[in-house]
Amino acid sequence: MMKLKNVLAIAILVVIFSCAPKKEAYLFTSFREPATDGLYLAYSEDGYHWKDLKGPYLKPEAGASKIMRDPSIVRGKDDTYHMVWTTDWRGGNGFGYASSKDLINWSEQQFIPVMAHEPDVVNVWAPEIFYDEDKDRYIIIWASTIPFRYEKGEEDEKNNHRMYYTTTKDFKTFSDTKLFLEPGFSVIDCVIVKRGEDDYALIIKDNTRPNRNLKVGFGTSPLGPFKNISEPYTGFLSEGPTVIENDGKYVIYYDNYGEKNYKAVRTSDFKNFEDVSDEISLPEGHKHGTITTISQDVLNGLIEKSKEK
Repeated sequence: MMKLKNVLAIAILVVIFSCAPKKEAYLFTSFREPATDGLYLAYSEDGYHWKDLKGPYLKPEAGASKIMRDPSIVRGKDDTYHMVWTTDWRGGNGFGYASSKDLINWSEQQFIPVMAHEPDVVNVWAPEIFYDEDKDRYIIIWASTIPFRYEKGEEDEKNNHRMYYTTTKDFKTFSDTKLFLEPGFSVIDCVIVKRGEDDYALIIKDNTRPNRNLKVGFGTSPLGPFKNISEPYTGFLSEGPTVIENDGKYVIYYDNYGEKNYKAVRTSDFKNFEDVSDEISLPEGHKHGTITTISQDVLNGLIEKSKEK
């Protein structure tokens, strides 16, 4: 009888441990100037302290300039990671795309010419990818300038950005490009954040010459409209935001490029922001990227791979 009880106890423990959620880590994408090497990575167990996984993990081949800036990644269905990035500083009409299961072995790179229908387009900057679980689709937003299309302030006609978007379910067919955000001023580097059902925040960079700082708007859909755009909550010359939810609060990382460092603010309501820059640490040279989550198995593979770099 005692042996039977022991066997049952062991069986129960096995079931408990097998059903327990597996620990995951945060992964932060990045690049290094002059952006010709490709994808660099860092990871964190707590969302504040980041360890360098080195790189590059994917050398850019898409686009005329063969560069990779602003790599944006999302963990989609079947634990597949989808990534988009800026391929050309000037003159491009699309962005790069590739996918991976382990962030080491990647699909063939594609160039997605989302602004090919606009012959005067100046650029396609900082594409940001968002997985819309409710409609099982991927939304990709980016900033482009089309001279003389919109009102402007002190901006040059070739630096007067608005946000556009496309959607896809399979990265083979894409919806027609449409205007995503026209706030009445030049805007880049937007990030969609789902806070709850029919509750979304949009982190934006006001790219007008006097500002060049981060603000936030609110909407009931990931495609907006986003309204009630806030006053800035970061200083002059800040960009490249990415957001994680951590212990019930949101941490917004951003490239504080005026001072050549990274900063972060923490918020629970996107109205009140606490500067937590003294609580974070990032690898030297880290640049504009985004954060997703990875399994321990994927992380272990990346750690082993980083030892070769």
